[in-house]
Amino acid sequence: MPRRVVIDSLAFAREGGSLHGELPVAGLARLLDALSDSGGSIVYRLRGLTGPRNEPRLFLEVDGALIVRCQRCLEGIVHPVGIRSLLELVGDEKEPTQEEIEDDAKDFLVAEKELDVVALIEEELILALPVAPRHEDCALPDAGDRLGETESVSPFAALAGLKGKLG
Repeated sequence: MPRRVVIDSLAFAREGGSLHGELPVAGLARLLDALSDSGGSIVYRLRGLTGPRNEPRLFLEVDGALIVRCQRCLEGIVHPVGIRSLLELVGDEKEPTQEEIEDDAKDFLVAEKELDVVALIEEELILALPVAPRHEDCALPDAGDRLGETESVSPFAALAGLKGKLG
């Protein structure tokens, strides 16, 4: 399990803090269910900054590769990761406007005194996973054999034969 990294998100952003490191994929427990293999590692960099109106922000970069499971053949697929997230920190009392919510250039994150950076990275990785990954040239196992059979014999032909026996 990776070492826990905790920051005060508002102080980190206002002071222009910077963190970087490498996380083993095997230590990201919530992510493992979606993967075919837990090998490898993810490289991250987190920077604190302030926006044009002095609003606190975090800029997260995550790079690496994950081995996701093909939904057809269940074999592994290398899924490259290149996350760039601008997270504007908000307090519990401030609700973002509809215009701000619709702006895809940034996301909002509730400011925390003890923000778990590894959990934040894991959340971003989960959100970046493909919904139903597949190889581009993947076929179902034995699909070629069954394809020829289904073209020549209708599945309803067997039912028609049973119809006379049941009555």
